[in-house]
Amino acid sequence: MSNTFRSLSNPNYRLWFSGAALSNIGTWLQRTAQDWLVISELSDKNASAVGLVVFLQFAPQILLLPITGWTVDRVDRRKLLFITQVLMSMLALILGFLVLSNHVALWQVCVCAFSLGCVSAFDAPARHAFVSDVVNEAELPNAVSLNSLSFNSARLVGPALAGLLIAWIGSGWVFILNAMSFIPMLVALHLLKTRLALKEDVALISIKSKAKFLDGFRYIAQRPAMRVQLIMTFLLASLGMNFAVYLSAMTVHVFQGHAAQYGMLMSIMAIGSVIGAMVTASRTKPTFPFLTFAASGFAVSSAFVALSPSFLSFAIGLIVLGMSLQMFMTSSNTLIQLETDRRYRGRVMAVVLATAMGSTALGGPVVGMVSDILGPRWGIGLSSVFGFVAALLGFWFIRQQKIKRQ
Repeated sequence: MSNTFRSLSNPNYRLWFSGAALSNIGTWLQRTAQDWLVISELSDKNASAVGLVVFLQFAPQILLLPITGWTVDRVDRRKLLFITQVLMSMLALILGFLVLSNHVALWQVCVCAFSLGCVSAFDAPARHAFVSDVVNEAELPNAVSLNSLSFNSARLVGPALAGLLIAWIGSGWVFILNAMSFIPMLVALHLLKTRLALKEDVALISIKSKAKFLDGFRYIAQRPAMRVQLIMTFLLASLGMNFAVYLSAMTVHVFQGHAAQYGMLMSIMAIGSVIGAMVTASRTKPTFPFLTFAASGFAVSSAFVALSPSFLSFAIGLIVLGMSLQMFMTSSNTLIQLETDRRYRGRVMAVVLATAMGSTALGGPVVGMVSDILGPRWGIGLSSVFGFVAALLGFWFIRQQKIKRQ
């Protein structure tokens, strides 16, 4: 097996990976259908409405941070993931039935988005930490990168497929399909019950008596590189990861497009994300200079996208933007996990994910408001400014570390 896919030689990880693949496609089906439903049917082509939904879906990552990481380090992660997957499937069913019954309203989508965010606040750190329960330390960097590859491959297929399905069968059935996509993941988690039982018991015995909420913050506070990474993550994620807001706004206001075109733009950006995930998967271990290089690429490509005069140049720029953003996020998460003691991974990853998703939540309304008032190109351009600040911070830290070693 090639170096890029070496973790798939582990049968437990192969089972986990295959179960997550279809679930990830369903997730992107729902995200695309939800955003298009809001901007095209439940609002007057208002990007701020999409920003509000994004805020509600990701804000719980911050609100529930005091208990999410602590919970992930104290409970059986496999059982926790089983519960979160069932709950997310039920929420997709509820939204699907509301749309199919023609009784859906914006406030109902907001409630479902917030509820999904609450469940995801536990699911996301549990997923990241669970990978270390499935593979050994040597396989972990590659396994984390392959997880990102799976997620972004689904992002390549899901939005484009969602655009076609919305036009063919409507948004309601897309939500129902997402609910069904959780079944393979639930089957995989059930089959992993006996395979991981001994490993989970040993881990829980060593962790349960020691887990404290503030440990994750203290752990990060004592490590300068982690602190800088979190600040860079905040800068890039706050505006750069709000692509659902500015791409939907570009589709309806600049390109005068429809659902299929919006899905295509999402998939085009995902092409870059898949390339970025493969690049990180092929590397033995990420480094801080590599993170800074990726942040620089994000800043430059965001500026290019914002200034692109045609649909073709816009699409090409999105590929580079998606690649740069993915290389940074995946490498940063991998580097932090590798530098974190196993006992603290749940709490540390909860802080990391809360930073990424929470900043995305805070940035959603900002990008929506800027896109409505000044135009969607300004929303993308603002993310470029934040990207340049993140890159400069990275170069400054590298220089400081060199000075200390001299």
